[in-house]
Amino acid sequence: MTFLWGAMLAAGVLLTISPWVWPKRRRARTVTVGRTARLLDGAGFARTSPFVVVAACAGCAVLSAAVAWIVAPVPILAALAALAGGSSPVVWLRARRARLRRTRRGLWPDVCDLLIASVRAGLALPDAVASLSTSAPEPLRPAFAAFARDLAASGHFDSSVLRLKAALSDPVGDRIIETLRMARQVGGTELTPVLRALAASVRADATLRAEVESRQSWIRGAAVLGVAAPWGILALLALRPEGARAYGSPEGVVLIVASALVSVLAYRLMIRIGRLSEPRRWFG
Repeated sequence: MTFLWGAMLAAGVLLTISPWVWPKRRRARTVTVGRTARLLDGAGFARTSPFVVVAACAGCAVLSAAVAWIVAPVPILAALAALAGGSSPVVWLRARRARLRRTRRGLWPDVCDLLIASVRAGLALPDAVASLSTSAPEPLRPAFAAFARDLAASGHFDSSVLRLKAALSDPVGDRIIETLRMARQVGGTELTPVLRALAASVRADATLRAEVESRQSWIRGAAVLGVAAPWGILALLALRPEGARAYGSPEGVVLIVASALVSVLAYRLMIRIGRLSEPRRWFG
């Protein structure tokens, strides 16, 4: 009986001091967005799950390895084909993201001009943004049409425009949307001059980038040609039985692996030389 009373007393004391001995940890609500999710957002597939990309990479890897094995039954070539095929969906998404950014970069000044005209005509800011669903350049209309539907359903400008920013996933679009949010929240008469200055800055940046990219396009062409040509010759040599046996030997495997590493390093170096730094999504 004494033991029971002692245990109950110890339990009571322990429960009394537990808030100070084991304080409750506040878990910060952090939203971690992976590289694949950001890549999908930038490529225009914001609603697509990252697992779809993983499945596509796995399927392309298996298909590429099977085709390489049928053409030239060399294990190391099949493995390299699997690596190349597995990375092809990611490469395609990156190319699509870059192409969309280049296309949209020249369209944002027109969006700023349309917003300025709508505000000067007396439209409220939410109505001015929603009107872009019919007046904006064609590649941007679906995102603004979704914003108009969202705004009509919820009636809340801030949450709707945040979803619009996620759908556009563009650095310049982020700057425009944050400017609109600030004008909506604090008011003021400086929205039109700010949009006009932003349009002029984006237009000058797009013109300069287009000129530089056109002059450096030969670097990308040289990189692709320099990487693809030796592997095309290797594939032709591996079609012959004696070539397949030679490349399937340990010496051949070492040669192919070393060549693959050199090719990847040289390609990355050439692309790095000709690449222009992209603006970051500071408000994304």
